[in-house]
Amino acid sequence: MSYIKAEDILPKELLETIQQYVNGQLIYIPCKEKQEWGSNTDSKVFFRERNERIFALFNSGTSAKDLALLFSLSEKSIQRILRKQRLATTLKVEDH
Repeated sequence: MSYIKAEDILPKELLETIQQYVNGQLIYIPCKEKQEWGSNTDSKVFFRERNERIFALFNSGTSAKDLALLFSLSEKSIQRILRKQRLATTLKVEDH
């Protein structure tokens, strides 16, 4: 991420006020409209589909160890994905 010089865009008075709190340091100013993670890419869809596939393979008998090898993830990551998928499945069943 590149940065913009504050002196090029902020009014002098505002810059002086900010300098009372942060002087000569980099600061991050968040966006006003917070975007949901993955909203600009296909990442969210990719990971959701991957996790659903992991869950389906596990339910059909593939071990967590084999899934870790197959998906190049740690067994701990596979266990976390399975736990989240179980919870999501339970919540979907309770909603109906």
